[in-house]
Amino acid sequence: LHLVDTDALARELTQAGGAGIAPIAAAFGAGVIDAAGALDREAMRALAFADAGAKARLEAILHPLIGEQAGARAAAAGGAPVVFDVPLLAESNRWRARVDRVLVVDCGEAAQIARVAARPGWSEDAARRVIVQQASRARRRAIADAVIHNDGITLAALAAEVAALLALWLPGAAALPGA
Repeated sequence: LHLVDTDALARELTQAGGAGIAPIAAAFGAGVIDAAGALDREAMRALAFADAGAKARLEAILHPLIGEQAGARAAAAGGAPVVFDVPLLAESNRWRARVDRVLVVDCGEAAQIARVAARPGWSEDAARRVIVQQASRARRRAIADAVIHNDGITLAALAAEVAALLALWLPGAAALPGA
């Protein structure tokens, strides 16, 4: 199996010298670029989640770039099955047409907030403000061909559930890298 992680692609595109930096700086100004030339995620997050127009402009810049990179990475898989890790799949109709099946790894809102707030630079309040602007839990589950519940289980148990599902969906395929 070949994994394409769209969050990792977004980070690559917004690191110093990444293809997203120049258009983001042109759209939002130098205040969202840090001293090293990378996206200042905290500044951009504050702007994007305070202003729906800014969020839409950021997405209009990054989503096509992420899509291009994801397509290139999938093509490089050489015919191996590709798993796309797309955290915001429910927010974008363009992804559903690219995949055969959708797995949603689901957890309750309290767990979601706690996990986001545990990241550097995040608070529970900031996590809530971002989560409320994303697709609802019901919407995410509605697009799924399968749902794995990720409340109160270990990463090892989650990996085992994902591996079991992939074995059903892709008999004979090798495991995901890192699983």
